[in-house]
Amino acid sequence: MKQIFKDIKEAIAGTDQDFTEGKLGRAIFLLSIPMVLEMVMESIFAVVDIYFVSRLGADAIATVGITESLITLIYAVAIGLSMATAALVARRIGEKKHETAANAAFQGIFAGFLISLIIAVPGAIMIGGNMVIMLLFIINAVFRSAGDAAISMRVLWLANSINLVLDPILIFGWGPFPELGIAGAAIATNIGRGIAVAYQLHLLFRGNGRVKLIGDKIKVDLTVMTKLIRISLGGIGQNIIAMSSWIAMVRIVSVFGSEVVAGYTIAVRIIIFSLLPSWGIGNAAATLVGQNLGAKKPDRAEKSVWMTGRVNLILLGSIGAIFVLIPEFFVRLFIADPAVLIPGAQCLRIISIGFLAYGFGMVLIQSFNGAGDTRTPTWINFICFWVIEIPLAYWLAISVGIGEQGVFYAIVIAETILTVLAFIVFKKGRWKENKV
Repeated sequence: MKQIFKDIKEAIAGTDQDFTEGKLGRAIFLLSIPMVLEMVMESIFAVVDIYFVSRLGADAIATVGITESLITLIYAVAIGLSMATAALVARRIGEKKHETAANAAFQGIFAGFLISLIIAVPGAIMIGGNMVIMLLFIINAVFRSAGDAAISMRVLWLANSINLVLDPILIFGWGPFPELGIAGAAIATNIGRGIAVAYQLHLLFRGNGRVKLIGDKIKVDLTVMTKLIRISLGGIGQNIIAMSSWIAMVRIVSVFGSEVVAGYTIAVRIIIFSLLPSWGIGNAAATLVGQNLGAKKPDRAEKSVWMTGRVNLILLGSIGAIFVLIPEFFVRLFIADPAVLIPGAQCLRIISIGFLAYGFGMVLIQSFNGAGDTRTPTWINFICFWVIEIPLAYWLAISVGIGEQGVFYAIVIAETILTVLAFIVFKKGRWKENKV
């Protein structure tokens, strides 16, 4: 027990552990703790944010749900770039080429900066603030993939702590501040993330992490940039496919009224709350895969995936069981209106049935990405979300006539098929031969 507390302290404070050596279980533990805590804060923010917005009524919640479905396209690009950057950085760190890793990090940051400028031209408020989204995602991916997960954790805790303080102040106009409503939530988010990005840049240029941007590393390298863009296209593609399917889900659900959309939005926020810590475990698997492939240890990379997959399966399976049994309790924490509560509880119960599959599936998908194989998850997402989920949701909800529940069942079916396909492809082992 004493050793466990010692390892927890080391994981949170930051570790110099070489994740390509030593006991694999300890390596997973040291990486997972800060990554899970990072995502826990993101989960807390997602829930608290919708809690404050829910005080404005069902229409406000529905507006947030629809608006966020559009912003997810920005997230898709940011996540795609961060995946590519993480794959390159992790591989170079595994090869013990820290200067080359820093070069790859700079190419990712510079690419994100340029793309965010292009996107920002027609945007406003949250969309206009896409640069901080891009940089926050990419730079935190650099820290995580290098093995500095504790730094990434502190950055996100800073961003979301500021956000949580400003949220009620700007939404409701506390003290001398004007009442801005939903716009206040967006402004609070941009301020929190902006300060966090400034902190990230300080750490990269002045910190003591494994990746440092100094001297001749701060220049554009077209060879590395081209490789990064090529890898990122798969990451962007898979996320656009996945996230656009959520837009389609919102569109189909919206047929049944704003109260149903509001219930769906609350349920999805609760689901995100439970999924994000597990996503942190998936990120740990991606880092271990990338670094161990760089160290020419593919068997260790594969073993790390099976171990993290089992942990995630148990964790999410337990949470899913609770949501299936008492979904009303969790939705009622946000709103008591029966018109919103009933569809929200139905959504939470049905989607939670698939938590066992989600837990294992997200680790497998993240492992492909950690290996730099972003194309495989792209075609898996295409089949599961565009070929299966969207048509099935429409058919069940509209054609068959079972209403919004048809959308919820379609999500479970599609995600389960995704896990099965990812498992089959992962077992073939071709990802071990991917060069980045």
